[in-house]
Amino acid sequence: MTSPDKPMEDFLNAAVSLLEQARRKAVSSVNRAMVLTYYRLGEMIVLREQGGEERAEYSARIIETLAERLTAHFGKGFSGRNLRQMRQFYLVYRIRQTVSAKFDLPDFTLSWSHYQILMRIDNEQARSFYQIESQASNWSVRELKRQINSGLFERLSLSRDKEAVKELSTQGLIINRPEDAIKEPYVLEFLGLDVKNSYSESDLESAIIDKLEQFLLELGKGFTFVARQKRISFDERHFYIDLVFYNRLLRAFVLVDLKIGDLKHQDIGQLQMYVNYYDREVKLAEENPTIGLILCKDKSDLLVQYTLPENNDQIFASRYKTVLPSKQELSTLLH
Repeated sequence: MTSPDKPMEDFLNAAVSLLEQARRKAVSSVNRAMVLTYYRLGEMIVLREQGGEERAEYSARIIETLAERLTAHFGKGFSGRNLRQMRQFYLVYRIRQTVSAKFDLPDFTLSWSHYQILMRIDNEQARSFYQIESQASNWSVRELKRQINSGLFERLSLSRDKEAVKELSTQGLIINRPEDAIKEPYVLEFLGLDVKNSYSESDLESAIIDKLEQFLLELGKGFTFVARQKRISFDERHFYIDLVFYNRLLRAFVLVDLKIGDLKHQDIGQLQMYVNYYDREVKLAEENPTIGLILCKDKSDLLVQYTLPENNDQIFASRYKTVLPSKQELSTLLH
């Protein structure tokens, strides 16, 4: 059989694309209808409770009786445990009733599995942030769990004042300046280095390359990989930049230097040289100044502060962790 010509190939590809798009829309519509139905079931349970006796036994009786009836009609998926989750779902996401919002319903765009995770978050600002970022970044359930467990909201909150933290919860992460893209610390538990007694900077770099997709997710929005061990040369001398990325939102190169020990002022000076070179020799006139990021095991904030100029907005140093931080660690950092 002869292969189709170019116009026919384009036609076939367009037909496949059309059907795939229709399937995605159908799945999305079914998912949204299902989540909304669970919300309404939760609402019915709460309203029934409010209209009857105010006792825990009465609430339990409502849920168990409803579970029996729905399971008899529809099969699995309506156990007492699941109905209690739907009740909690309504309580977490119900709209405060006003004249203008009287007949409104929340716009559910994530899967039920996403909402089951989100409604476990007590902090309303953090829950809103993770919901917005899940929608904007198309996070899978697995990635949402990881971002919550790594304390992304808390890590981003560290370098922000109260108003900026409020913006995180209402708008998600908006990247307008280099510092918006920086986290403290970076969590690299996916590299598997915590099981090693010792590792070199080369080991760290290789592990990042092996898990590049996860590392890009940890870096955040807009990052694309450019090169590893990028050589720059002048005066017959060669230097090697560990990792080079480009951020499409900032329209700037991001140079990453890896340090497995304590940060020294010489390390900052070396990265400053790399940044200066890229600004003068590599970046285009319409692009923004190059950003330098040192990922180190530990650092002195005062050393960084006094090594860099007061108006610095290009060079940053952040710690990295090879294990997920505990809630106590994150709480300590925030306070």
